Amino acid sequence: MPKPPKIPESVLVVVHTPQLDVLIIERADRPGFWQSVTGSKDRIDEPLVETAAREVGEETGIVVGSPTLPVSALIDWGEHIEYEIYPMWRHRYAEGVSRNIEHWFGLEVPHRVKITLAPREHTAYLWLPYEQAAARCFSPSNRDAILQLPRRVRARGA
Repeated sequence: MPKPPKIPESVLVVVHTPQLDVLIIERADRPGFWQSVTGSKDRIDEPLVETAAREVGEETGIVVGSPTLPVSALIDWGEHIEYEIYPMWRHRYAEGVSRNIEHWFGLEVPHRVKITLAPREHTAYLWLPYEQAAARCFSPSNRDAILQLPRRVRARGA
């Protein structure tokens, strides 16, 4: 049975420590393509915060809403972008769909936690200072999101 087409609305979650070390993961289908946690809604009415928590769990093994990591650690940055879906991934969407809306979130974890990757999706992970993590990302918008991290953290603490 074929998979249903992906919904062209997704999340990007910048997972980071209080020291602004950022988690990036390498795509299994594109070696050398490093990114933050990303993923599409499973259903049209899925709340974005649920999409973000689910994708973090699926891609990293980090459980948002656990006793050590409350849901409040997952912050909706209130920003979204619309971008053209890379041609190599358009086959995952309904015919004629070429654009996606991506909503940005931050997730602060207490320290560089051990990651359990989904092997079909990602092959490696790195914890890097935010500027180095941004430099490794293949997506310009992912770089921009990571580079906003210091401002986002300061704004939350103000």
